[in-house]
Amino acid sequence: MTQDAVLRLDKWLWYARFFKTRTQATKIIQSSKLRINGELTNKPHRTAVIGTVLTFQQGDRIRVIKIVAMGSGRGPATEAATLYEDLSPVIAQSNKDSRTPKMSFEMRQTGAGRPTKKHRRETERLKDTI
Repeated sequence: MTQDAVLRLDKWLWYARFFKTRTQATKIIQSSKLRINGELTNKPHRTAVIGTVLTFQQGDRIRVIKIVAMGSGRGPATEAATLYEDLSPVIAQSNKDSRTPKMSFEMRQTGAGRPTKKHRRETERLKDTI
């Protein structure tokens, strides 16, 4: 293997723009929330090799990524997209309206100001009874 064929896993995740900082990538790996070819790992210094399949959670999605190329540095998003092949199942984009609707007692008029402590307590009581 040449020097270009391997790279630290946390660096590769940062190069491929899955995380904003290398520290975030390191924390995900150290918390054992990343799988390399199906096996859990907690070592950010593990090597990313071409052909390796990574599985991790990003936000509310489970990402399944196959490493296609090594990066030479953190570049633009178009360049980062060439570093991997996305094997994740396609999930229909949910719009904001499909989220859990707010209950009527949670709705406030625009410009009504912040709720008082009394209003917050009433809202919590109503949420607990539902």
